[in-house]
Amino acid sequence: MSDRPGVTEAPKKYTKKDFESDQDVRWCPGCGDYAILSAIQKMMPDLGIPRENIVFISGIGCSSRFPYYMNTYGFHTIHGRAPAIATGLRLARPDLKVFVVTGDGDGLSIGGNHLLHVLRRNVNVTILLFNNRIYGLTKGQYSPTSELGKVTKSSPTGSADRPVSPCAFALGAGATFVARTVDRNVAYMEETLRRAAQHHGAAFVEILQNCNVYNDLAWNVLYDRESKIMNELRLEHGKPLLFGPVDDRHGLVLEGATPRVVRVKDAPESALWVHDDGDTWKAHVLSQLWTPDFPIPIGVLMQVEAPAYEEVLLEQERTAIAERGPGDVATLLVSGDTWRIG
Repeated sequence: MSDRPGVTEAPKKYTKKDFESDQDVRWCPGCGDYAILSAIQKMMPDLGIPRENIVFISGIGCSSRFPYYMNTYGFHTIHGRAPAIATGLRLARPDLKVFVVTGDGDGLSIGGNHLLHVLRRNVNVTILLFNNRIYGLTKGQYSPTSELGKVTKSSPTGSADRPVSPCAFALGAGATFVARTVDRNVAYMEETLRRAAQHHGAAFVEILQNCNVYNDLAWNVLYDRESKIMNELRLEHGKPLLFGPVDDRHGLVLEGATPRVVRVKDAPESALWVHDDGDTWKAHVLSQLWTPDFPIPIGVLMQVEAPAYEEVLLEQERTAIAERGPGDVATLLVSGDTWRIG
């Protein structure tokens, strides 16, 4: 507000630099986290939210250093518990914009239970899961997303674990926004992050991120220029699912519930699968597509609307207070050994 009577100042217009903290960024040189940090800082001014109303919450891992590097409020919490802290904060301060930053180990191993519940409840938070298919902070053990047979320090004869699909997990848990993006496509990553941040409800974004020290080029099928042509399926609402070189386009069709790859020149246009990001069932199908049989879907798999958890809970509280009064905890605690409810 202006100190001149009757004059209101325009909201501050932020730039990327406004969201850069004074802390030295300490990731390994070449880490994909640098690109993600830059994309988020560049995207933040578009939200039009004051910095003092933004909070980044993280758990444990390389990705979880994020709050130090954002010139906003933040919590660096304990392993896997960022979603629980974020839920509590949204209930206490529903006016704040809350981001959760986690990784494939932090979010899907020790934090899997907490991640499931923040998604199924549809808490109004934006969850960014950095997936590098490895435990980087602890020096290269296999993670919940490491591929079957992956040889690491903790799986010298190859991992026997089937990998988790983060997007399939999020959809199964009940997220209302699910997307996937890649650290090396910064412009597209910014747009995906912007859409996620503007979503009302639990938004989940899997970011395929490179750990150049312990799992370099884990996503090379999407990094290599030639390989990317046949392995990246860019999702655009209302458009056919197409990929491949310009002179030999491929597409997807659905035969009942089964997806199939076809050459566009061999299939009628009406047969091609047109992406609808409001179709929950088809989003589940998309989440299961993976190389080498299918290209990897990149973009927004699904976006639907549903009441946010904290809004439902706070409305219940307002109704109870209106009907029964505000109550008095101190009086309740000294009122005797038994309490009557109802």
